[in-house]
Amino acid sequence: MTGQPVDLRGARGVFGGTFDPIHVAHLAVAEAARDDLGLASVTFIPAGQPPHKLERAISPATHRLAIVEAAVAGNSGFRVSRMEMDRDGPSYTVDTLEALRAIDPLTPLALIVAMDSFLDLPTWHEPRRVLAAATLVVAPRDGIPDAPADFLERHFPGTAAHVVLLDGPRLRLSASELRARAAAGRSLRYLVPDAVSAYIDDHGLYHDPRRTGTP
Repeated sequence: MTGQPVDLRGARGVFGGTFDPIHVAHLAVAEAARDDLGLASVTFIPAGQPPHKLERAISPATHRLAIVEAAVAGNSGFRVSRMEMDRDGPSYTVDTLEALRAIDPLTPLALIVAMDSFLDLPTWHEPRRVLAAATLVVAPRDGIPDAPADFLERHFPGTAAHVVLLDGPRLRLSASELRARAAAGRSLRYLVPDAVSAYIDDHGLYHDPRRTGTP
């Protein structure tokens, strides 16, 4: 799918999402990308107002930022940015990538996404600009078939985009399942970092059953 091999050593990984809540699969994928590809770092960017989730209640951005910060503490290769939270309006990936490139145009960007998100790429806001701004690093996901080899050419003919497919890890976790577990009073231990579990308990997140819908 990429043509020639892509060298991402020293690139900056970018991992966006609602992170409601962040869980161990997110962290394992980010660490695999950083380690396997030689990324300089991975920056987690919690979405402020996710455009594809406008109809669902999500936790306040301040809580989601706090649990991401708690989750990555202790990993010197991980960073957290609040840039999408500080931006008015919907959080579009293309705006984030282009803002990061404007700050540091010499460091390549590697956008980490799950396979299901990658397969939805044609529905993203300005997907061609996304492909021009960053190499996509795609993590496999249990139950989701891999994209066909001609996926990019079929949907975005003529692009010079590159995609790197990670071998794994294949951890099956979803934020909606974790919210439902928390709402039912069930343990999240070993599914999220201990600091995240403690924060969820301390602040009573997800105890409202209206917050347990599909992510």
